[in-house]
Amino acid sequence: VETVPDPNLTDLVEEVSVKEPVYHKVGASNVVVLIDCGVKYSILRNLLKRRINIVRVPYNFSEKEILEYYPKGIVISNGPGDPKRCPKTIECVHDLVEEGIPIMGICLGNQILALALGGDTYKMKYGHRSQNQPVLDLKTGRCYITTQNHGYTVSLDALKENSMETWFVNANDKTVEGIRHKNQPAFALQWHPEAAPGPYDTEFFFDEFLKLTER
Repeated sequence: VETVPDPNLTDLVEEVSVKEPVYHKVGASNVVVLIDCGVKYSILRNLLKRRINIVRVPYNFSEKEILEYYPKGIVISNGPGDPKRCPKTIECVHDLVEEGIPIMGICLGNQILALALGGDTYKMKYGHRSQNQPVLDLKTGRCYITTQNHGYTVSLDALKENSMETWFVNANDKTVEGIRHKNQPAFALQWHPEAAPGPYDTEFFFDEFLKLTER
């Protein structure tokens, strides 16, 4: 057992992020920068089918490097491990929110957005790893069935003291499943709306993000 490395002490995101920018073009005029923390290809496909050009950048890019692409929006991708091991990403996202650029976070991206704005995260006892996790919209009362795969989550108490508000909670254990900024066009989801595998209940959030980039 002593020879098995502890994944919690490893910079897992560095291992799965691209090393140089990668371009995914569909001939559109609008550009979205995707901060690659280990992105699933299904997220890229969901953006591309909505006629969005993507610049996929390393997780440790700075705000200045990202703004050189004049993005209409920012996506913070999913990825492995402890979000607190991504301090450069957290700092960059903090600065991007201040710029007022539309931001969508997915899974690890949800945790990074929360940390960037003064929130906190913690390791769960078991985590959520299944295709049948129910999430409850606190505004409408509607429940969606979602796909999830994460071992860390956002602290509910810490959110009450900053500029983010809790949007979704897990119907089973009441952990935070989605957040949004009170004043800026930034939101994030703890689950995988790209639905690969399904269910397809919440793919429409890519359309909601697109609407923000078109304003």
